[in-house]
Formats: sequence, C-alpha cells, structure tokens
Amino acid sequence: MNDDTYISEFLSDMENVLRRLPREPLSRAIDALFQAWRNSRTVFIAGNGGSASTASHFACDLTKWTASPGKKRFKVIALTDNMPLYSALVNDEGPASVYAEQLEPFAASGDVLILISVHGGAGEGNAGAWSQNLLRALQLAASRGVQTIGLSGFDGGALKQMADICIVVPIDSTPHVESCHVAIEHLICDRLRQRISQEGE
Repeated sequence: MNDDTYISEFLSDMENVLRRLPREPLSRAIDALFQAWRNSRTVFIAGNGGSASTASHFACDLTKWTASPGKKRFKVIALTDNMPLYSALVNDEGPASVYAEQLEPFAASGDVLILISVHGGAGEGNAGAWSQNLLRALQLAASRGVQTIGLSGFDGGALKQMADICIVVPIDSTPHVESCHVAIEHLICDRLRQRISQEGE
C-alpha cells in the first residue's frame, strides 16, 4: 500500500465513523454539562496516555471556549495536570488510586466526572488491566452522587456499562478513536458556548 492509498483509507474511515457517532449520548452529555454550569457545580476530567492530553484539552476548552461576557464560568479540574501529586500518589498508594484520591476531598452531588479511555477499561498490558484508575474514580463518583460521562471506543468496555452516559466511537482503531474524542470535546464545548451565551435571553 502506498502513502496516497493509506491516507485515503484513513480519512474515509474517519468520515464514516464520525457519521455513525451516536447522537443521543452526545445530547445527554451536553445537557448534563449545561446543568452543571447552571448549578455552579464542578466538572472533573481524567484519562490515560493520549486520553490524558485530551482530558487537559477538554478542560481548557470547557473553561475558556465556553466563557461568555457577563455570564458565570465553568468550574473545571483536569485530574491529569498536577504531576507532583499524581506521582506522589503512584509512589505511595499505587497507580489505581491517582484519580480517586484527587476526587476524594472535592467530589459532591451534582458534580460531573468525565472519563476518557480508548478501550473503556477493557483489556490489559504489561502493568495489568487497563484504566483501573478511571474505574476506581468512577466508583467513588457514583457513591457521591456525581454524574459520570465516558468517552470510549471499540466495544465501550467497562465505561459503557458503568458510566451514566457513554459516548462510544464505533471503530476498533486507537488513532481514529482518539481523534474522534478530540472532535467530540470540541463539539460539546462549542454547543455549550452557544447555550450559555443564549441563557437568559
């Protein structure tokens, strides 16, 4: 296969998967986040690997892109971004604790936790089962009345089964899933920007 053929196939797959994204969980996620903004609740976001960078990106956009003159702003914390605390928790408590321990002093009923994972906690590698830190955070969130939103791919994994809302990118390809997750967070934040700017009109 030459480069031109590969590029065409990759972009064709991307176009097809974007067309097949489920609309209903997207709408529910937008509404859940809008209600969190309206009620001045906190949004927490986490992911691993490439999904950690998407979590940081999502937190940035949810904070900055949705800001509207004269309107209150989102309260957002990316649990991926405090590396000294993250590494202290890994060192002292183990990797499965890194997000639940950060949530522990803050998570409260009405907040929202967004978890981003290509496989949704399914599968394992050299370190054992994937994304156990996300699932432990989800369990803590659920026990506190925090609404949970998952962004996943492949078959959705545990996030599809456990999260209140799960947007599953319907393709078995890590590059396509991660690319779609960025597109999804842009879509969500852009719609929230519109809804916030129109609030009270």
